[in-house]
Amino acid sequence: MGEHRLRTPTEILRLAPEEADDLLGYLERTVPVRPPLVEVPEGVAEEAIVFGDSHGDWRSVEEVVQRYREGKRCLIGLGDYVDRAPDDCGPAGSVANALYLLELVAEAPALVILIQGNHEIVHRIPAVPHNLPEEVDELWGPDSTRYDRLLGLLERGPFAVTTPNGAYLAHAGFPRGKLPIPWTRAFVDMDDDRLCEITWAECDASRIRRGAAPPWGRLDLEEFLTSTGLEIMLRGHDPDLTGRPLYGGRCLTLHTSRIYERFGGVIVARVPLGTPLHSVTDLRVEHLATEGRTFPNPS
Repeated sequence: MGEHRLRTPTEILRLAPEEADDLLGYLERTVPVRPPLVEVPEGVAEEAIVFGDSHGDWRSVEEVVQRYREGKRCLIGLGDYVDRAPDDCGPAGSVANALYLLELVAEAPALVILIQGNHEIVHRIPAVPHNLPEEVDELWGPDSTRYDRLLGLLERGPFAVTTPNGAYLAHAGFPRGKLPIPWTRAFVDMDDDRLCEITWAECDASRIRRGAAPPWGRLDLEEFLTSTGLEIMLRGHDPDLTGRPLYGGRCLTLHTSRIYERFGGVIVARVPLGTPLHSVTDLRVEHLATEGRTFPNPS
């Protein structure tokens, strides 16, 4: 491919099959395979921009990138980058969203981290709906290897991220029960039950019950944070909790997709990395301009 140029989601939707294969090859050579648990190194950035479930809403993700990419910032996604794309993102919005984000990782791997959500672990635990295979076929014809390659790239992300000042970031939950010493070993060789705790478990304040893992509550979270020395949790997964601080300000749920904006808007969190965190009031939550908007379908 020669020198790689970051494509916009609209450009990705216009790629020919052979160009898509070239892009997948570039990403396979460039996107790092992360350990299951990643700690943001001290000094890598002054602020983390954390976005929640985007579900193919590449228009909102594109605004996140345009608004926050400059400066000493890192970008962290909380999972669920595919499936349920808004209609105005085209019939393959999940593909465009995933590849756009993966290109950002390839361009700046120290500054962009894509945590896996339950829609990225479908090879181990199925999720419904899962439109990604049909979307890939819609763009480039029936060739299952492209879907497998794209999902394999998303599987290179970690299951959780911590920051040096006390934030824990995961799609849904955390390891429960008595943790090993050091507690980080809970992320090594995880069985499906542990994986479900982290990527599938609902918060007990949510009205949603998917049944893949028992819901967790205030006491569970406090036990986890006390055991690990962490202070707050940022997560996605439960759209009805979007933007609501819970449990004395120790938990905040984010969604960055217009399909869920009726619950709490299209939001991101700005997390300072150079000062101690004690509650989610130490963060700044901002709404995106895509909120309440629809766009012409990409041609």
